[in-house]
Amino acid sequence: MKIVRSFPHAVREIEHTEIPMPDGCRLAARIWMPEGAEDAPVPAILEYLPYRKNDFTAERDATMQPYLAGHGYAVVRLDLRGAGDSEGVMPDEYLPQELQDGVDAISWIADQPWCDGNLGMIGISWGGFNGLQVAALQPPALKAIVTLCSTDDRYADDVHYMGGCLLGEQLSWASIMFGRNTLPPDPRHVGERWREMWKERLKGSGLWLKNWLEHQTRDEFWKHGSVCEDWSKIQIPVYAVSGWPDGYCRAVFRLMENLQGPRKGLVGPWAHRYPHIGEPGPAIGFLQEELRWWDHWLKGKDTGIMDEPMLRLYRMNSAEPAGHYEVREGAWIAEPSWPSPNVERAEFRLGADHSLSREATAPDGVLEHSTPLDVGMASGKWCGYSKPGDAPLDKRRDDAGSLTFETAPLEDPLDIAGDAQVVLELSVDRPVAQLAVRIGDVHPDGRSTRVTFGVLNLTHRDSHEHPEPLEPGKRYRVTVPMKHVAQRFRPGHRLRLAISTNYFPMIWPAPEKVTISVHTEGSRLVLPLRPPVPEDDALPAFEAPEAAPPLEKEVLEAPEEYWQIVEDARTGEMEMRLAEGGGRVRIAGNELTTYSQGYESYRVRPGDITSAVGDVRWHYALERGDWKMRSETETTLTADATHFIVKARARAWENDDLVHDESWDERIPRQLV
Repeated sequence: MKIVRSFPHAVREIEHTEIPMPDGCRLAARIWMPEGAEDAPVPAILEYLPYRKNDFTAERDATMQPYLAGHGYAVVRLDLRGAGDSEGVMPDEYLPQELQDGVDAISWIADQPWCDGNLGMIGISWGGFNGLQVAALQPPALKAIVTLCSTDDRYADDVHYMGGCLLGEQLSWASIMFGRNTLPPDPRHVGERWREMWKERLKGSGLWLKNWLEHQTRDEFWKHGSVCEDWSKIQIPVYAVSGWPDGYCRAVFRLMENLQGPRKGLVGPWAHRYPHIGEPGPAIGFLQEELRWWDHWLKGKDTGIMDEPMLRLYRMNSAEPAGHYEVREGAWIAEPSWPSPNVERAEFRLGADHSLSREATAPDGVLEHSTPLDVGMASGKWCGYSKPGDAPLDKRRDDAGSLTFETAPLEDPLDIAGDAQVVLELSVDRPVAQLAVRIGDVHPDGRSTRVTFGVLNLTHRDSHEHPEPLEPGKRYRVTVPMKHVAQRFRPGHRLRLAISTNYFPMIWPAPEKVTISVHTEGSRLVLPLRPPVPEDDALPAFEAPEAAPPLEKEVLEAPEEYWQIVEDARTGEMEMRLAEGGGRVRIAGNELTTYSQGYESYRVRPGDITSAVGDVRWHYALERGDWKMRSETETTLTADATHFIVKARARAWENDDLVHDESWDERIPRQLV
């Protein structure tokens, strides 16, 4: 990473200002702009997040926002209502109030003397979501967006549900926000109001996990904020970015396929991170790429960015299985559009002898299978952050407990790019069942690296909005889509398709243990084959990563970090447990000390499908001089055959005085999940 300390423009920073909303609520912003922008207005770029502009995003912002400001933009980091130093309460994500606040903030920014009236929005994850959502509301000053690691479909592709299955990530993410919502505004910025604002949000934030579990189908709750409901509402240019280990890469392809205005897509080897700090590498000069986009759409400069292919993808090569990669070997490829004229779909038949072949000679038959409950413990995170341990491990143990089909060793390299899918002719013995399907890259020594996967709640086989129970013994044809990926399989390697009836903790187990009967006749794996094309060799290279100087900070205590899979030899219980956090850090300049530490545990006992348990705890603290606060949150998710059961507690202290203690004990009926 090259650190840039000199820019075309000197940068002025406003650490805290407040933007008034029409209802009187004031939202807190941090602004970087070129010196003299009041006399020579510039375009503005808005990033709109709940993650606290002056502490929890301060380190990241320091390397990005001055860089953009130094190249002639006013950059506004805005805290959502009820978060950071903003007034109000935030009872859930992407609510209509949040989106209207975004529209009103854009109007305010456009009217400032330092803004020339043209705005862009950028954001990763939450900020990528609301960038799309606000764009669909068409505020006049918003001219283009960059959306990273986001989704167009809040039900199909977010941390909540996948294929109608409940993701374990829902508990993880709900618990993170449960903890962060206990944090107060900073007295340095809001003065003596901080305590009243803090108590209001402690009482008003609620238990988001309960909200989400009460909506297990694709109802109006999830349709709100899903821009795929009406693509035509987004009429401005969109640059969509993701990475293969990220949970959101599928949205890039749908945006390229369905948006009608100018658009570009980029999917790299990275996890849920900005590409200039992308890991697994190679990282790219994304801040320079971003400037090319803004200069074209906000300043009217011909940067050549729109003359390049619509979609660039990083085609990864075979890699040994590992819980973490620093770099993935591969090469950049490009597509003129999506769907791509370069991709051909090829069918591989499933044989009763467990073969996987393009030939029509594989024997037909019926294969019965029921998966052990520990299959999935090596699955890693649904949304990878490139933290050691969160990538899937060697899949041999999971594959041994699954129904598998395998090709002969490849004679030539085999490239895929896009979304594979599995079509199965099957019957089941229970009214509620689910499938997890995975493609593995099997090395000559037998190790297996997961390349992509998909899951499907079979009661959602025809509709995520109106699921229907299965009729035991009845034969169905179902299609299970997988995540998009670009991958090269080496000669001598084999492709393995693995099918399981559970995949915990990636997805929550079905109410009862299930046996499936797969009829191999008519069952097939459909791969998006993509041979090399000459245009790939002519692609311009991305620049090397650059950033502004890092935040000055002092690490007082490193976070506790581990990722373990533990087997109890006495009971057979399997547990995935991990620790992560930010540790204890003092931020230079504002003398604020922050602390965060989280622990997650997911465990299941053999033979008892309702024994699955998820536990998450988070500890947060803020401190400056005599001002101190800390909080602890605990969330436990279990289920029986008919209900999800949530037990949670949130406590917060000012100095040593307990100021908030609230508990929940909720039973939410299962709706064919």
